[in-house]
Amino acid sequence: EEKKQDKGFTLVELLIVIVILGILATVTVFAVQGITTRGKETACRADHKTLLTAIEANMADRGVFPASLAELATNGLLADQGVSQNFTYTPLPAVAPFTSYTLTATALQDCDGVAF
Repeated sequence: EEKKQDKGFTLVELLIVIVILGILATVTVFAVQGITTRGKETACRADHKTLLTAIEANMADRGVFPASLAELATNGLLADQGVSQNFTYTPLPAVAPFTSYTLTATALQDCDGVAF
C-alpha cells in the first residue's frame, strides 16, 4: 500500500517561524526607539546652541541680555520661537539692566534630562 504524503508545514515549523518573526520585530522596535531618542537629543542640543547664540548676539548689539526669549524674535535675532518651547530663560538680576541669565531645559518636555 502506498503512503500518502501531505504537502504543507507542521505545527512545529510554523511556531518556529512565528518565534523568529517576533524576535526580528522586537529587535527592530528597539533599534528605531534608539534612533528616535538620539534624534531628539541632537535637536535639543541644536536648539540650546541657537538660543545661546541669539542671547549673546542680543548682548553684543544692545549691551544687555534680553528680558525674555520673545524679545529675541522682536529684535530679529530668533526666527523660530518654537526653538524656545523646551527651555526656561531667566534674566538676572530680577530687574533691568540684565547682566546675566540662566537657560535651563523645561521639565517634562523633550529636552528634559539632555546634557548640554
